[in-house]
Amino acid sequence: MTQLHDLTSRGFASDNYSGIHPQILEAIATANGAHQIAYGDDVYTNRLTEVFVSHFGEGVEAFPVFNGTGANVTGLQSMVPRWGAVICATTAHINSDEGGAPERVGGLKLLGIETPNGKLTPELIAQEAWGWGDEHRAQPLVVSITQTTELGTAYTPDEVRAIADYAHAHGMSLHMDGARISNAAASLGVPFREFTRDAGVDVLSFGGTKNGMMLGECIVVLNPAASAGLKYLRKLNMQLSSKMRFVSAQFIALLEGDLWLQNASHANGMAQRLRSALEAGLADGSLHGLSFTQATQSNAVFAILPAGVADRLRESFRFYDWNPATREVRWMCGFDTSEDDIDAFIAALRQELSAP
Repeated sequence: MTQLHDLTSRGFASDNYSGIHPQILEAIATANGAHQIAYGDDVYTNRLTEVFVSHFGEGVEAFPVFNGTGANVTGLQSMVPRWGAVICATTAHINSDEGGAPERVGGLKLLGIETPNGKLTPELIAQEAWGWGDEHRAQPLVVSITQTTELGTAYTPDEVRAIADYAHAHGMSLHMDGARISNAAASLGVPFREFTRDAGVDVLSFGGTKNGMMLGECIVVLNPAASAGLKYLRKLNMQLSSKMRFVSAQFIALLEGDLWLQNASHANGMAQRLRSALEAGLADGSLHGLSFTQATQSNAVFAILPAGVADRLRESFRFYDWNPATREVRWMCGFDTSEDDIDAFIAALRQELSAP
């Protein structure tokens, strides 16, 4: 096959833009050849359960799926009856970036709450945590949080525990969308379990694609009492892979050692390099008109640029507007972002934002 893309093309649009980590590609090749039982009863998927147990403890269940939307919809369906509702931040991926799938496919009612930094708190959750027993209101039965959030911020273990305690005290379960869970663990400097199972999370969508995998996420049931029917719901939602060994092998390569941490730490480090260079430029007067909108706690930098600057920069570096009305943009770093990428982007920004 002829290579169709430009190997020099780099950008900061999404950590989904990157290729596949070489060790992940090698794992796929290792799992290839001969025959293995289809639909998840293969040796690689069985091994994957052991790998997740090593991270989260005995009694957890792992259900590999194709993508993050499938993980969120299917996982939440297993937690919520038809009359139930899910409380989430308005910026949550399930609310703003999944094409209505949780509601249209999953049959879930979402109760969105505005947050200043993408993070829910018990006080914010209380705005929608009411109406139990009222037949006219969808029953709030699950709280869903995102780690890291869509605004690049990270929940501490204590913050997750406070939410879990509040949810459980009010008869609700806690779901975590962990599309960037590795970036959160790397940023916090703690193991996955400390801010998930030990903090009271019941069901987790564990992300791999944004951290070097080709495709695949995994629903990890941390509290079996909070989830039912995943064996059937995964198939019903078209998330059951016949050749599941190739999804599972990727996760094994990512999680059996510390590749997940290497990749996430590098991505976070590149975002910090970008942030630090921008802050230095503001301090020495070489950058004008730029401001930050969120703390940089993972692999994302959120900023506001002067009018017209973003479009000119995008002629060389692809990235997305986050809020066009306020000229807020998002710059994402990935496992393959290099120091040269950051330095080239900073140089372009300096050219645009230098004093006239």
